[in-house]
Amino acid sequence: MSYGYVVAHVDVTDQNAFEKYSSQVPLVTEAFGGQYLARGGQQESLEGVEPLGNRTVIIRFDSYKKALKWYHSNEYTELVKLRQAGSNGTLMVVEGAD
Repeated sequence: MSYGYVVAHVDVTDQNAFEKYSSQVPLVTEAFGGQYLARGGQQESLEGVEPLGNRTVIIRFDSYKKALKWYHSNEYTELVKLRQAGSNGTLMVVEGAD
């Protein structure tokens, strides 16, 4: 079975509001088996259109379905409100290669 990856490009607009989200989300993510592969850090665009914001997050789950289960869970749905209050961004789930 292929991994599922959540990829987010984030532009933090309110640091205090975003910190509320970022301090709570790891526990929920890890409870669903998610593992952070990238969470902020240095980045450089090499080709194409610049990604939104200056923060990229990549989370690996055991499967595509598990990634969707995390995103649609009651636990994460509550945190989405905090993320959106403190940032703009894009979020997608991608099925990994076998």
